[in-house]
Amino acid sequence: MAKPLVAIVGRPNVGKSTFFNKVVGKKISIVDDFPGVTRDRLYADAEWCGRYFTLCDTGGLELKSTDVMWKHIQKQAEIAIETADVIILFADAKTGLNASDEDVAMKLRKSGKPVVLAVNKLDNYNPEKLYEFYNLGLGEPFGISAEHGTGIGDLLDEVVTYLDNFNKEDEEESIKLAVVGKPNAGKSSMCNKLLGFDRTIVSDIAGTTRDAIDTSFDYNGQKFTLIDTAGIRKKKSVEEDLEYYSVLRAFGAVRRSDVCIVVIDATQGVTEQDVKICGYIHEQGKPCIVAMNKWDLVEKDTHTINKFNSDLAEALKFMDYYVPIYVSALTGQRSEKILSLSQKVLENAKRRVSTGQLNDLVLDCVRASEPPSVNGKRLKIRYVTQTDIEPPTFVLFVNEANLMHFSYKRYLENCLRKAYDFSGTPIKLLIRESEEDG
Repeated sequence: MAKPLVAIVGRPNVGKSTFFNKVVGKKISIVDDFPGVTRDRLYADAEWCGRYFTLCDTGGLELKSTDVMWKHIQKQAEIAIETADVIILFADAKTGLNASDEDVAMKLRKSGKPVVLAVNKLDNYNPEKLYEFYNLGLGEPFGISAEHGTGIGDLLDEVVTYLDNFNKEDEEESIKLAVVGKPNAGKSSMCNKLLGFDRTIVSDIAGTTRDAIDTSFDYNGQKFTLIDTAGIRKKKSVEEDLEYYSVLRAFGAVRRSDVCIVVIDATQGVTEQDVKICGYIHEQGKPCIVAMNKWDLVEKDTHTINKFNSDLAEALKFMDYYVPIYVSALTGQRSEKILSLSQKVLENAKRRVSTGQLNDLVLDCVRASEPPSVNGKRLKIRYVTQTDIEPPTFVLFVNEANLMHFSYKRYLENCLRKAYDFSGTPIKLLIRESEEDG
């Protein structure tokens, strides 16, 4: 189940990252930072009063700056704003309200997203310092001190009030499929072909992401909602901006989906933009099917499929769990299999393994290959349990977390994948130190 996204934005040096670290580090159950291919945005899962959400920290916004670096940071923040369900705008009580705050506030009002105003660095609470921030037109400002942790509870109480509708919508039985990819890869043709099979269209619903259309339909007794990100064009934009806005819309579709279908033009091969989209899907922990489209146009010999598989594996080695399929939206070749594959990878993403089976498996894996010693100390895995699904998340309690080498962690993940079918979905292994003496 997709978690709502809460984005933290504001001008530089207002304490956004301090707040991010404070909230993320609040409980031991919070998931570690997602390994991101984009380093300007940090994501981590968080919980407040039983409400689960993903928190996104962004770089400082200087909207009127012409500096190349600030323009790059601004684009990353725009991605966060576009894909967020709730936005926290940070301001600084010590420096007071300034023009940059007003610029950012105007941008957020235009977004139509719920915005909660946090006025940070209010170490000694003085309500008079909050009055001027009402001028931003964003409602009541919440005075906090991220460094000392004061006022954060009231702020988060306000944030989670906006998550109720998200959670109710997410309880629908329909499988949400996001069809994403770069322009001209064949996304619209793929959607049309999928909708062309024997099915009953329920409704066409305008999506929360602009220029995306949600179409609900039934297929073999299963309800699906197809999120098409086609029609993303700005006639007056330069080519670079076309690519940027295409990826931006794709990110919004990914956030709302249960399964992502990445459509790649087989006649062009895997491009940098395809990798970026797949990287974001990986960050969000979504099941993924890679559909190599226009397969009918590729000249083939006995080695063609192996060459394509090899190129895919190299480009997407950071998410080697993806499921590839070679299709033609034009002729319909294998297109119908995408729907059954989607059901399968979502089933894998929801797979639960009992604690007893997990511990027996890990014990066998350790016996087969003991962890290497570090400075005379050896890792001891005392207990394993599954804590979450979508993606399947496992917590390993060990004697010392720093003894878990990434290669051994990878070995354990491979053991899990060999024992249980997790194809198409990422899995997470979190390392925690147990209280038992080593």
